Amino acid sequence: MSNCIVAQSGGPTSVINATVAGVVKANQMNPVYEHVYGGLNGIEGILQERFVDLTDMTEEENLVLRQTPSSALGSCRYKLKRDNVEDFEKLIKIMEKYDIETLFYTGGNDSMDTVAALSEYATKNGITGRRFVGCPKTVDNDLVITDHCPGFASAAKFIATTALQTWLDVNVYPSSRQEVFVLETMGRDAGWLAASACLSGHVDIVILPEDAFDKEKFLARVKECIEATSKCYVVVSEGARYADGTYISAGESKNDLFGHAVLGGAGEALKAMILDSGAAPRVKVQDLSSAQRSHATEQSLVDVTESFRLGMSAHMRSADKSFTGKMVGVKRREGDTYEVDYFAIEADKVANFVKGFPKEWILPNYAGITDEAVAYLRPLIQGQPTLIYKDGLPAYIQPYYLR
Repeated sequence: MSNCIVAQSGGPTSVINATVAGVVKANQMNPVYEHVYGGLNGIEGILQERFVDLTDMTEEENLVLRQTPSSALGSCRYKLKRDNVEDFEKLIKIMEKYDIETLFYTGGNDSMDTVAALSEYATKNGITGRRFVGCPKTVDNDLVITDHCPGFASAAKFIATTALQTWLDVNVYPSSRQEVFVLETMGRDAGWLAASACLSGHVDIVILPEDAFDKEKFLARVKECIEATSKCYVVVSEGARYADGTYISAGESKNDLFGHAVLGGAGEALKAMILDSGAAPRVKVQDLSSAQRSHATEQSLVDVTESFRLGMSAHMRSADKSFTGKMVGVKRREGDTYEVDYFAIEADKVANFVKGFPKEWILPNYAGITDEAVAYLRPLIQGQPTLIYKDGLPAYIQPYYLR
């Protein structure tokens, strides 16, 4: 009997470990593999032969792993380039050395590209017995074809909850105190996270990357809100940009190892605009930064359950020796009751594409999102898992890369 390995890549989410837990639990129930290894720090760690054996994980550890935020196996931003043949050759040799038949790779767009690239290399070079399976995750919710991405719903729930609670805080002062509150979310290319704040029912202005930013129109909206209620609640995506593609973020953006813009500062940029224009005398900015993707006590029960079951589905499908180069996605069933099915799609049909927030779901004049958008988002944030606590704090797995 051969072995498998599961690894994580890219930015973490609060439910990414549930997919790992699903792979492990599925193999305990149906031992397709003799050992389930965890690759530490993604492809980068696998190339260094840094593994941990997860095969005999206890039920308690599995449960706690599901509620542990961030990447318990460690992550990486390592770019597996197709012209770097040495990496491919080395990875295949390592898989042969440890008799690893299947690599489950949990990540976002670039991770699905890694799955596609490895599968292409194996096929091109006649390599058999080495297979590669993608398990999606990203708080940005920007992977195509799949209805939504594990990790997004919990981040959306945290953002909507934060919007509700901070809106209440802003409004404790009388109308004589005019004030704008700006909440900045992640979302380099897609506005799903910022849009989810509208589930709170208290967002006056939402600025998304898909809706070109117009400074004068924005300031006019701020003035309208201030004149009407003396308060204005603004949500902005870090990737918000002008019609020419220039980001509104205050700082000059740089690029990461994948060529993606490293953003931040959109909220501060809006604050400067508002104060300079005199649209309001006070502006507060809250950048959610890493909190929105690691606040596991705000997990959506739907999200963590689907992440776990997706891992189980990926493992089950891998029992088919021809199953490789695929990503396991989530499909929403039609009907009034929210239910999903899991399906498989070629990873190269997902990699390097971006699913933006539908423009038809954006209300004009930055006024929010449509009822159709709310109907899409609302089921995803339902339910609260029963968390295990220790000494008053949520229990978590000691990261495997720190052991």
